[in-house]
Amino acid sequence: MKGIVFTNFLEMVENHFGYELVNQLIENSDLPSKGVYTSVGTYEHSEMVKLITGLHERTGIPTSNLLREFGQYLFPVLAKNYNHFIQGANNAFELIEGIDNYIHVEVHKLYPDAELPHFDVEKINDTHFVLIYHSDRRMGDFAHGLLLACLDYYQQKADIHISQLNDEGSKVRFEIIAK
Repeated sequence: MKGIVFTNFLEMVENHFGYELVNQLIENSDLPSKGVYTSVGTYEHSEMVKLITGLHERTGIPTSNLLREFGQYLFPVLAKNYNHFIQGANNAFELIEGIDNYIHVEVHKLYPDAELPHFDVEKINDTHFVLIYHSDRRMGDFAHGLLLACLDYYQQKADIHISQLNDEGSKVRFEIIAK
């Protein structure tokens, strides 16, 4: 995973729970990186799992909620830092439609070693999409948070219906219908 994900996760934890908890997570998670992240570095996904699990254990907040909240936290950061990826989209649905065919292609140009999830997008009509998330990292809740923040960014309202398509959580269906 790219370091920008880790640096912003720790920033979110600090903003919501304080620096002391960030310090505890780093000290008690047995991280190969020792919790030293740069935004352009690449780190093992297992480190994020350890950090999320540690945060869950210390706060009692379900990991699904933490991941969703983190997705909502990270989207505005990505929108600001990588605005050129989203400026061509007039609304959330246009951005969602271009995740794999444009955004992830551009991300790979910048970071060839990035291991990104895959999304199948089915456009039912201009206000109704089905998005299938595929990733062995099983971070569908994080993707859900990114979707919610994307809708907020474009000031759009929509219902999102979520279904797990397998027991491992590596395949999640999001049906997004504008209100």
